[in-house]
Amino acid sequence: MKLSVPGRATGAVVVAAVTLLTTGAITGAAPAPTAAAAAPDIPVANVKAHLAQLQSIATANGGNRAHGRTGYKASIDHVKAKLDAAGFTTALQQFTSSGRTGYNLIADWPGGDANQVVMAGSHLDSVTAGPGINDNGSGSAAILETALAVSRAQYQPTKHLRFAWWGAEELGMVGSKYYVNGLSSANRAKISDYLNFDMIGSPNPGYFVYHCDPTIEKTFKDYFAGVGIATEPETEGDGRSDHSPFKNVGIPVGGLFSGADYIKTAAQAAKWGGTSGQAFDRCYHASCDTASNIDDTALNRNADALAYAVWTLSS
Repeated sequence: MKLSVPGRATGAVVVAAVTLLTTGAITGAAPAPTAAAAAPDIPVANVKAHLAQLQSIATANGGNRAHGRTGYKASIDHVKAKLDAAGFTTALQQFTSSGRTGYNLIADWPGGDANQVVMAGSHLDSVTAGPGINDNGSGSAAILETALAVSRAQYQPTKHLRFAWWGAEELGMVGSKYYVNGLSSANRAKISDYLNFDMIGSPNPGYFVYHCDPTIEKTFKDYFAGVGIATEPETEGDGRSDHSPFKNVGIPVGGLFSGADYIKTAAQAAKWGGTSGQAFDRCYHASCDTASNIDDTALNRNADALAYAVWTLSS
């Protein structure tokens, strides 16, 4: 998640000649839709394994995975290779910001109605201060594992599924703005739902649901009610993450969040556990946002809620 006061992104944007990204065209055979299937349980051990890979990448690349740095490119190449092997149609979208090259990764699952796209996204970049494992390895890893679960199940949804990993969010949502701004009005209208996941494994977690599109919000709240977890409307990150460019052009958005530098209240601690009077993530934008800065229970619950929403909204 970017800072409360956005950094200014400079530099001209370089257009990547990728038909998939600019036209919304989808390649691959379109299997016939099947009856709605139950969402799978997302193994938190698998999500944690992706986080360990991101930590290793940061460690080998100066301690971070920030925009324009070698750690970011290694991160996006790692995610892309996993998706390519799983049968997704992937494309890198290149842009320039602050004098450095950035990348978005878009992954489409073949099939489904191309005029109704359910899209889940997260930013993959960290700040320069640290490896960014909660912010936002957590969202990125959970989306990756959900995409791999789609492949394992050979899921054939009614709607088309698209997953995205954004670059340069920490500079002011540069990558997601570039993607949205590059879509025609017709292709924007094809996105029926955009789901955003930015920090979902905070070590002193809350369970926050974006108060945006009512159908998406209800989908997430229904999941958490079913497992006995109370939620609150998300307010800390409003306007500070990659759902904003989508929301600003009228695309229905929603998402999950486990908290950043706001302080957990006594009432929230009584409801969710953890420690009142402390930040949801004391390592927010710091060097200590490492693989040890994750609450496994929150990560597990949010990853399962993510998959539930993807399956429910696309069926």
